Amino acid sequence: MVVSSLFPRTGRENQSMIVSAESIQRAGEILKEIEALQAELAGLFGTSKIGVVAPKRRGRPPGSGGKRGNMSPEGRARIAAAAKARWAKFHAEKVKAAKKGS
Repeated sequence: MVVSSLFPRTGRENQSMIVSAESIQRAGEILKEIEALQAELAGLFGTSKIGVVAPKRRGRPPGSGGKRGNMSPEGRARIAAAAKARWAKFHAEKVKAAKKGS
């Protein structure tokens, strides 16, 4: 396989980009050596995979929570009315305390 046939020639090729067949062959040999060493290392530890294993996920699985319910306009109006009533009560007490202190 010739690497230069994979890339179309533009006339602006960099000489360092041209890869020889010998360097490709050597790269293949290095990859085979790496794979052999990884297999040997896996054999030493009695595992089939090399690397860090991600911890098991805790909690509910993603997507199991279901869709949240939508609030009706009436429900939102009740909540808003209750909040306004709380604010009015708090504000009235604050005004009453200020008048009492004067």
